[in-house]
Amino acid sequence: MVMTPQTSSSNPSVEKLLNPVGRTEVTQALSENVILTTVDDLHNWARLSSLWPMLYGTACCFIEFAALIGSRFDFDRFGLLPRSSPRQADLIITAGTITMKMAPALVRLYEQMPDPKYVIAMGACTITGGMFSMDSTTAVRGVDKLIPVDVYIPGCPPRPEAIIDAIIKLRKKISNEALVERGNFVQTHRYYSVNHSLNAVPEILNGKYLQAEARQAPPRELMEAMGMPVPPVLEQQIEKEESDG
Repeated sequence: MVMTPQTSSSNPSVEKLLNPVGRTEVTQALSENVILTTVDDLHNWARLSSLWPMLYGTACCFIEFAALIGSRFDFDRFGLLPRSSPRQADLIITAGTITMKMAPALVRLYEQMPDPKYVIAMGACTITGGMFSMDSTTAVRGVDKLIPVDVYIPGCPPRPEAIIDAIIKLRKKISNEALVERGNFVQTHRYYSVNHSLNAVPEILNGKYLQAEARQAPPRELMEAMGMPVPPVLEQQIEKEESDG
């Protein structure tokens, strides 16, 4: 004797007992034709799928960043389209050491980027100064003293896979943002806040001292040994040095 299960058409009461809460036909039809979401989710999905990094590099880390553009890593699949203008970019990867001379240019580029914008600090030299943090007088000890940083990538230099991992983390951060709470996460302070008040002065090492008349002839001892006449300018300079001494 073979027992066959009863279908819902043969016995509706059994189907009701097995599945008492079923999906209504109206809800099922809507779910197949209508997408329900929020403005924040839609806005964040559009932004995380179209991050445009700026072509910016200052040192050897940019070689690793440039490798992402090639076919081996192909970070275009993340929607990352490198831009040469800061007004068309919303992501800046500080690939390389930032010096005191480069700091004003970096801040200017960051200010020219439209909101919302993000920063990835790439490499030990960018995060803490790296090997230049001890004896260098020009390296900035951390780019977060100039601009706010969202993701840090340690290493010297980081591999392209590390940059891809940082992009994924940044995408997760963007997906959790809200338009209402955006003002709560703005930068509250900045070390580099005012322009310098230095004045331009004439150059000291301009090369003109090499053309002085006193430098156009060998020393007096050599000229006397060779039987060459000593220029009057050189004689006056030697007499002046001897009288001062």
